[in-house]
Order: sequence, then structure tokens, then C-alpha cells
Amino acid sequence: MIRAYKFLLRPTTRQAVALRDMLADHRSLYNGALQERRDAYRHVSQTSVRYGDQPAQLKAIRVFDPERQGRWSFSSQQATLRRLDKAFQAFFRRVKNGEKPGYPRFKGAGHFDTVTFPKDGDGCRWDSTPDNKQTRVRLQGIGHIRVHQHRPVQGHVKTISVKREGNRWYVVLACDNVPADELPPTGVIVGVDMGTVHFLTTSDGGHVANPHFLGAMADELAEAQRHLATFPKRTRQRTKKHRAAARKVARLHAKIRRQRLDFHHETARALITDHDVIGHERLNTKGMTKSPAPKPDPESNGAFLPNGAAEKAGLNRSILDAGWGQFLGILANKAESAGRLVIPVDPRNTSRTCSLSLGGCGHVAEENRVTQAEFKCTVCSFTANADHVGASNILHRAGLALCAAA
Repeated sequence: MIRAYKFLLRPTTRQAVALRDMLADHRSLYNGALQERRDAYRHVSQTSVRYGDQPAQLKAIRVFDPERQGRWSFSSQQATLRRLDKAFQAFFRRVKNGEKPGYPRFKGAGHFDTVTFPKDGDGCRWDSTPDNKQTRVRLQGIGHIRVHQHRPVQGHVKTISVKREGNRWYVVLACDNVPADELPPTGVIVGVDMGTVHFLTTSDGGHVANPHFLGAMADELAEAQRHLATFPKRTRQRTKKHRAAARKVARLHAKIRRQRLDFHHETARALITDHDVIGHERLNTKGMTKSPAPKPDPESNGAFLPNGAAEKAGLNRSILDAGWGQFLGILANKAESAGRLVIPVDPRNTSRTCSLSLGGCGHVAEENRVTQAEFKCTVCSFTANADHVGASNILHRAGLALCAAA
């Protein structure tokens, strides 16, 4: 299996300065390569510059600018150029599919936070001791940086990435040939219904509360954002106070992100430990959080009818705060490692179908869902919690899929 490990770096003050310089120089290389592609297409008879053309110039660039480009790993600079090429490949793919193109943009100082080393030992080296007490990562141009290794690394280290999150630095290891850590079988299958009031509800009637991390820190975050917005545009990124205000907002967002990630890992581990098969809805979070389309008023030129955008914005915020997509991805990864099975099922009408598993009649109707929490069948008058009904229907569909696969 392929797995990624993420560890906190503990650089010295001098190493932290060198890490920032490394990001800045790789960002400059990225932006320069993007500018070359733009200029070639606009001014040289729509000529396309491809990835194979740009790494060939690296040797001359490193000789011309040894202080900024020559000090860093050649392979990491190739990876930065490959990153730009992938952005263009995605752009052309979206154009071909008729989607919103999204032409690659120049990266500002706060939007380029990762440098990748494609091979362990080429510009970087992972040095780990068996007891994990003297772990270091060596980076060309920076030296050996201490690593807070909180868990052992298994498999073979393939690539190493250095990432900045706020004022923290992390190293991310991509490893292959990671052995599976299978758990003993339990013989239990469960269906899981995702929600915003309850984070999830299981088919046996259990609820996992939604911690609402963003909502819990909404007041503090709003105050920090209001303070940041008081700085005039002409002074932004120029004063010490503005930079401090921006760092405070970033710290709050990072704290929320870490809390949510930790909660997702704990919840997924509990499900994996207690169940052999887990069924869940195949959710399209991107589509569910899409803003409603505007409705032009046919009787008034330039006016629009109410489209429920304000109410939808609140629901979108709750869905994104819950982080369903991240949780389901973590659940799938943990299941693969533990030898468990995760089955995504069709989510349509799961909470509108009278559950046969709970003693209902199987009738499907929108009117069955009385409120967010209440389900009452219009045919047999079966009553239950709506999320519990949805989870039991998900379990039923997962069982059918499991039988069909067998």
C-alpha cells in the first residue's frame, strides 16, 4: 500500500529563515516559468512551451543566479516545474470538457507553501533512528532539521515534501510497500448516515455529535477578521501590525482545521474497529454546496427574484464545517489498512423510504420526512428518527451490493 506520513518540523531560527527563502525562490521559479508560457503563446505566434523545454533551462538559470536558484536541489526545482505543467494539463482538460477553464495563476507569497523532493537521497534525506528520538531530515541548502516523529514510518520512503502551515513547518513522506495492519474480524456490518445536526447516525440508532468547530470559534474568528479588514488596502502587507493581524486569522483557521482532522481520525478509527463492513452515502459535496443560480425577474429588467441564497449559504457552511469529504476519505484509507470494506451507496431517497429493516413498508415519498429529525410514513404510519431511517436504508443497500459482489 501507499501511505503518507506527516510530521512537525522543529527548525532553528536560522533554518526557518532558510526554509522561507527556499519557498520564495521556488515560487519565483514557478511564476517565471508561467510568465514564459504566457509570453510565448501571446507574442510568439501562439507558441506552446511544454514541460520538456523548461527543465532544460535550469542549468543556465542556476549559473546565472547562484544565490537564489543555484543553492537548492535541482530535482526539487524540476518538481516545481512539473507542478506548473500539471496545472496546465488540468486547464486544457477543463477546456476540452466544456468546464470553467481556470487558467493557472501566479502564486503570491501566501499561496505557495510546498516544495517537493521527488526522491529520498536526491537533495534530501530522511534520517530516522529505531527509537525515533534522533530523527532528522536533511535538506540541501538548509541542513539537518529536527523532526517530531510521533509514529514509526513503515515501508520505503519515495518522496519528501516540506510544507508550511501558518508559522509551522511539516515534512510529508510518501511511502510505498507499507504493510497492512489488519484487525480481527467482528462479523458486524453497519450503515452510516451523514448529517449536520448529528455528524453521523449509525443503523443501530447511535449518534455521533457534530462538534461544529467553525461555529464554536465563529465569534473569535469574526473579531480577528474585522480587525484585519480595518487596514486600508494601500498599507496591506506593508506594516507589522497588518502582518500580525493576518497571522492571527491564519492561526485560528489552522486550529479549526487541526481540530476537525483529529475528530475525523478518531471517529473513523472507532467505526473501523467495531465493524467489518461500513456502508455510507456516495455524497457529491461539491454539488451539495453549490450556490443557487440567480433568478431574473421577467417583469423588471435587471432585477432578480428571491432564490434562497441566504438560507443555502447557512447550509453550505454547516456541510463544509462538518467536512464529510475529508472524513470519508480518511475512513476509506483506514479501512484499506485494517482489511475492512467500505461500500458507498446511492444516496437518493434514503431518508424518504419507509425502512423495511425497522419494520416499515418500503413506501417512498417526500412527505414521509416530516421534519429534519422526524420520519412518519404516510401509508403505514411508521414513526422513527429520520437519520436512523436513512442509516438503516443505507445498510440495506450496502447489504444488497455486498451480495451482488459475492
